[in-house]
Amino acid sequence: MSGVAGKVVVVAGASSGMGRATALAAAREGADVVLAGRNAAALDEVAASSGGLAVPTDATDPEAVGRLVARALDRFGRIDALINAVGTNLRQRSLGQLTAQSWAMMLDTNLTAAFNLTRAVVPPMRERGDGLIVHIASVAARRPDMSGVSYQASKAGVAALAHATMEEERQNGIRVTALLPGLTDTPLGLQLPTPPDPAMLARALKPEDIADTCLFLLRLPARAHVAELVLVPSR
Repeated sequence: MSGVAGKVVVVAGASSGMGRATALAAAREGADVVLAGRNAAALDEVAASSGGLAVPTDATDPEAVGRLVARALDRFGRIDALINAVGTNLRQRSLGQLTAQSWAMMLDTNLTAAFNLTRAVVPPMRERGDGLIVHIASVAARRPDMSGVSYQASKAGVAALAHATMEEERQNGIRVTALLPGLTDTPLGLQLPTPPDPAMLARALKPEDIADTCLFLLRLPARAHVAELVLVPSR
């Protein structure tokens, strides 16, 4: 047994990129995966490949997230883990280019969605006295770069949400990890103001690297907690 087999894993942002790779990898290890995302057609494709339960969900909507968790509990009776891979960025990302509307959209998608997901899965995990939450933030939460002030602020908030939730819920058997990847070859990761050159692409992480890291966290026993994990290209 891999330590992943038989677990019920909700993957938010499962329609593409890191979330898709994680859902497929967890399913290959024998997990029951619940797939959440806004792109219903893409979710159906991942469901066909993974055998997972596709639940089209806008994670910025707390009622939609509540329905997601209810569907998971109705089908499987529990949620062992949440992998939150929801996120976005803008090409027009500098301080001078941001508007009040684009700032609000970034915080809503990257941070409020993480809060909605956390608030929805914690009660059933608390009731069982066990559960793992992995929030995929970004190394930009810790290292200033040119990914944009709204992206960095929102991802720093996701990391803070992870750590604060852990402090509140550790006595209830819930573990929370902030996973902070660097440049990754995904549609979002490469949505740069200047298109990446081949050398940059060759050095970038792959979605499967993040998926393997999530599987590592899923395999850990309940006595072990990784508070924060930074994963960056080696070159």
